Amino acid sequence: MNTPSEILGRDGLLAKHVAGFAPRPEQQAMADAVAQTLDNNSILIAEAGTGTGKTFAYLVPALLSGQKVIISTGTKNLQDQLYHRDLPVVRKALEVPVSVALLKGRNNYLCLHRLDVAEEGRYSSREMAKNLQMVRSWSLQTSSGDIAELSALSETDPIWPRVTSGSDNCLGSECGYYEKCYLMEARRQAQAADVVVVNHHLLLADMALREGGFGELLPAANAFIIDEAHQLPDVASGFFGMSMSSQQLMELARDAEAEYITDINEGRDFSTLTDALQTAVQDMRLAFELKSGRGVWRDEAANKELLSSIDKVKAALEKLQSTLKPLAERSKGLDNCLRRSSELEQAFKLLTGDSADDQIHWYEIHKRSFSIYLTPLSIADSFQARLAEINAAWIFTSATLAVGTHFDLFQQQLGLTEAETAQWDSPFDYYHQSLFYVPRDLPLPNDRDYTRAVIDCARPVIENCGGRTFLLFTSHRALREAAELLEDKIAFPLLVQGDEPRDILLEKFRKLGNAVLLGTSSFWEGVDVRGDALSCVIIDKLPFASPGDPVLQGRIEAMRKQGKNPFMDFQLPNAAIALKQGVGRLIRDVNDHGVLMICDPRLLDKPYGKVFLDSLPKMARSREPNDIARFFDYVDKRTAAAGGV
Repeated sequence: MNTPSEILGRDGLLAKHVAGFAPRPEQQAMADAVAQTLDNNSILIAEAGTGTGKTFAYLVPALLSGQKVIISTGTKNLQDQLYHRDLPVVRKALEVPVSVALLKGRNNYLCLHRLDVAEEGRYSSREMAKNLQMVRSWSLQTSSGDIAELSALSETDPIWPRVTSGSDNCLGSECGYYEKCYLMEARRQAQAADVVVVNHHLLLADMALREGGFGELLPAANAFIIDEAHQLPDVASGFFGMSMSSQQLMELARDAEAEYITDINEGRDFSTLTDALQTAVQDMRLAFELKSGRGVWRDEAANKELLSSIDKVKAALEKLQSTLKPLAERSKGLDNCLRRSSELEQAFKLLTGDSADDQIHWYEIHKRSFSIYLTPLSIADSFQARLAEINAAWIFTSATLAVGTHFDLFQQQLGLTEAETAQWDSPFDYYHQSLFYVPRDLPLPNDRDYTRAVIDCARPVIENCGGRTFLLFTSHRALREAAELLEDKIAFPLLVQGDEPRDILLEKFRKLGNAVLLGTSSFWEGVDVRGDALSCVIIDKLPFASPGDPVLQGRIEAMRKQGKNPFMDFQLPNAAIALKQGVGRLIRDVNDHGVLMICDPRLLDKPYGKVFLDSLPKMARSREPNDIARFFDYVDKRTAAAGGV
């Protein structure tokens, strides 16, 4: 049988069966490295620059390996793309009898029991009741129960938590719909398949369950391929820690009331108890001194109003439990609510009490809710323990894992210090396809008029590019200020993050062809706009994490105690990787071209700017605004010459 690199070569199976396929030496080299890792049952960390074609580079050896392989992606959108688009193409080209399955977390599948219960509940709006009817109609047609099928409803619609289950509210084998359960069917298919596509949240949830001795969610596998692996440390920190949200308490109250109405409904004023819990939770949300964003828990230690509201939540939970105990024998749903109330009470007491020295204790305030977290300072030992238990081949890959040529940060975060590393540059010709422009005379980012200065510099660049621009910001505050400064000041359609869902904004951007899109972190990665619609990426500042972030503060304090330099060892490399992600939006294809503009003067004025520059592709650079128009003239002539050959 041919090697993976030969299959991906000029005369290979992919070239014969996939229209427009072009062989890439970087892709072929990566495919052989993945194959060797699978054969040796070892660990590989592989950075593959944009355009390498890393998906095919790992799919070909994975499908040929004859092993049970789990592939994990960063988001559900990438998971769907891999399963529905990329896997079928490679499997068809290779003509191998490999079975595949898609498995998501349980809250991505309709729960028929909770759908029944939801129809007995109270609703705050006609729209929610209407959407519930839509879900019921869809339930009569779907075979998978995957809520992504019902595209008429956003996946963030408030109806979904009411008709999907979490691990805390699932009735398991006692459910009357157990044999028809969409989640259980998806898991059965995953058990039987050769290749299973999951996402990082499900992968880490499985690892966290194993750590607690509670079995597993995923089938046993010989190999794990982690795509978009740069996201894994942050996701893992959440799963190896502890957290709860006010929404869990609110959902408990709603579910208990609905289950009572469904199964008992003897006229007792049960809603008084559930309303009391919801009121106590809402009062606690209002008691925080911080009204939005993230905070350190110890900063609220002297907040008497918050401490009083915590006691009221505990009392409401205890009263609900005492009422549920005699009723639980008569209702499986209420028995489940009793168990949940006990578990939530224990978690609530832990999360509102004192914390250990090796944990970061913090909270986050949302518009109508809050969450409390205990995040471990390091997950390396926990992650390594899970890898040792699972005993499989592991491939971690992304376009952004290294800082320059070093993988130290990623390796230290996950304890992968003994892993093999490999790096393949992008095959794109960045020097001819792009221009890297750094404007002169901008103030430092801490200047109160910095965003105004950025927009003043950006406007002529946007004009030169005919719109077709992503303006990427490191904060929502700067984004909103920029939106106000640009409104009615440019002759191009203005699309602003937050006005509409991300996917809708992206679709509009592609169709309009001359739009200007303003975005923050969610637009820095996982966004693919090919062709002329995107010809300019403007980044307002170097993406250092906010110094006020409580998790970052905790890590900085711990590193200082260890005698380390948190800026050089953690903050700077993380920012360099984040910048690589943002820059990666510009060139997505061999025929793309465009201007990268980074406004932050620290890039060239500070010694650490070299770390950022060394991590970026080799582009033609300029500080002269007139070079932008010259660049597009050059591109037009080069394109015309190529077309005339």
